[in-house]
Amino acid sequence: MQITLGTGNEHKVFEINAIVKSLGYDNIIFIPAQKGFNPVEDGETFEENSLIKAREGAKLSNNITLADDSGLCIDALNGAPGLYSARYAGSQDEKIKRILTELDGVENRKAKFVCCMSLVDKDGNIIHTTRGECHGQIIKERKGVNGFGYDPIFMPDGYDITLAEMSEDGKNSISHRGNALTQMLKFIDKNLSS
Repeated sequence: MQITLGTGNEHKVFEINAIVKSLGYDNIIFIPAQKGFNPVEDGETFEENSLIKAREGAKLSNNITLADDSGLCIDALNGAPGLYSARYAGSQDEKIKRILTELDGVENRKAKFVCCMSLVDKDGNIIHTTRGECHGQIIKERKGVNGFGYDPIFMPDGYDITLAEMSEDGKNSISHRGNALTQMLKFIDKNLSS
């Protein structure tokens, strides 16, 4: 079963297919959205933005489409960067530096990654939605070279290493995206697979 993935992020396509394979769902393959995928993410929640992207992908591909929206929410920053995680600064280095600067001297470093997924039919009607979270804290300096985004400064609860210090499989087993995707795959396998 081929499902379009509503994203312009090639790393996300790779990561999601890696999770799918590691979980043993060999009957489900995610393919990238068509050229021209450029939705306006003007929703007020992760859920709304994931649905906007899913509907755009379905419109372009005329296929069942899955999309997610995710971000880092930091308690001491009133949930920022949140919906603006991808646009919090110029480069990824600048985003990390901005967060570390904003948290300089702050005791409460609790944070969570949130991922919301929407699955729509080829006409954009909602089939299913899921939400996954990964709780942890922001450390004071970058550690690790794996993963992407804010992984080098995020240490999940119960671990003494960052997401960027984990193997891809280790990260996927606890991540917000892995959690939301696992729920979605169970639904797809039970309700849509033939």
